[in-house]
Amino acid sequence: MSIIPSFFGGRRTNVFDPFSLDLWDPFEGFPFNNNNNFRSLSDRVGSSETASFAHANIDWKETADAHVFKADVPGLKKEEVKVEVEDDRVLQISGERNKESEEKGDTWHRVERSSGKFMRRFRLPENAKVDQVKAAMENGVLTVTVPKVEVKKPDVKSIQISG
Repeated sequence: MSIIPSFFGGRRTNVFDPFSLDLWDPFEGFPFNNNNNFRSLSDRVGSSETASFAHANIDWKETADAHVFKADVPGLKKEEVKVEVEDDRVLQISGERNKESEEKGDTWHRVERSSGKFMRRFRLPENAKVDQVKAAMENGVLTVTVPKVEVKKPDVKSIQISG
């Protein structure tokens, strides 16, 4: 056992146990709004204000033929995700991850997976064929492919130089 310095609350903990500091709240006692409500971060974890938004990490790459978006949406079915193009140039990916229902008598030890609605928007460049967008989902990864307009190579005509 080691003793954590007083700025960690002076609690005794085992430095080799990765879960021993889970109860430490660095914001404990700090005000979070103007009416002197001193709720700590640990009091807010289960509340709807911190658990109401799910996040989807999205990669966007441009290939020679298309713009390809890959979104991590583990645990969601394709019916729970929407892919839309708005205002001709805005790709919107949205969905909702529902909170797991609580059964009477269950004891939760940790809740880390986010739940709630998510929405990501991307302004597509001029070379995107927005009328040919395709989407597919496999193993919790949504892939949205937006083909690109073929860039016509300029006609080059050699001019003979006289003289």
